[in-house]
Amino acid sequence: MQLKSWYHSCSAGFTLRGEHSPPSGKPVLHFVHGNGYCGRTYSPLLELLARDFDLFLSDVQGHGDSDHGGRFHGWNRTAELALEAWQARGKVFGDVPLHAMGHSFGGVITSLMLARQPQRFRRAVLLDPVLFSPAMIGLMALSDVVGLYSRNGLAQRARKRRSHWPDRETAYVALHGRGMFKGWTEPALRAYVDHALREAPDGGVELKCRPAREAEIFSSYPRRLWASLAKVTTPTLVLQGADTYPFAAKGIARWSAENMHVRHSVLPGGHCFMQQDPATTADAVRAFLMAGEVASDA
Repeated sequence: MQLKSWYHSCSAGFTLRGEHSPPSGKPVLHFVHGNGYCGRTYSPLLELLARDFDLFLSDVQGHGDSDHGGRFHGWNRTAELALEAWQARGKVFGDVPLHAMGHSFGGVITSLMLARQPQRFRRAVLLDPVLFSPAMIGLMALSDVVGLYSRNGLAQRARKRRSHWPDRETAYVALHGRGMFKGWTEPALRAYVDHALREAPDGGVELKCRPAREAEIFSSYPRRLWASLAKVTTPTLVLQGADTYPFAAKGIARWSAENMHVRHSVLPGGHCFMQQDPATTADAVRAFLMAGEVASDA
């Protein structure tokens, strides 16, 4: 998969980076990764989709090769900055159809982008977006006020995450089949080890996304999420893992029931089902997005 690096000095005062396909005239797929990952982590899936789409991979603040950028600027601002980066760097593709895709945290960021600029994308596919219910967000806000939300389980586990290994092979062996990597194909885990880790200044390799940044995101939540979700008019498919987090499944079901522009489908696997079975995921993504291309040409 041939990709070129891009960068954008954003309005928040740091540099966002990512990669994109050489423009070929095919429809473009804008992709935002999950918390703690980066675009190239999903290489097995993206390589399959690259047959029909040019790719624009956007790594958010503190992920991939993007700058850490000080404090985390929040979910909503992250969506604004991703749109800003596309506006600045996506012009190389010219006037071709643009679709959106995101996983987990990146799925929510993508939904906020759809709400903010409804006409920007022709179609969207969200992979297991973590859609917190209104009740959950209310509890998060209350916990935040009293200083407790930053202590939630996901954030605490992220802070304790190992971030340094002697070399990539040691990292691969240590991560294989464990925690969130359980069930990942070998190429998917290799993509994580190759692209989400970098050479450490003191030797060995380390996570590009600091555990503290991952914890910051787990300690925060999108503002006005359901008001934004109600504004989405882009035809959207939500692909949900059969064994995903129960709260995410409930949020996905609620959104698809409330918004006529959204439908959802369940695929085998967990929250990272696209890393467990890239081919099945690619088929579902391609079928939905290409159906939009056929409809637009009719």
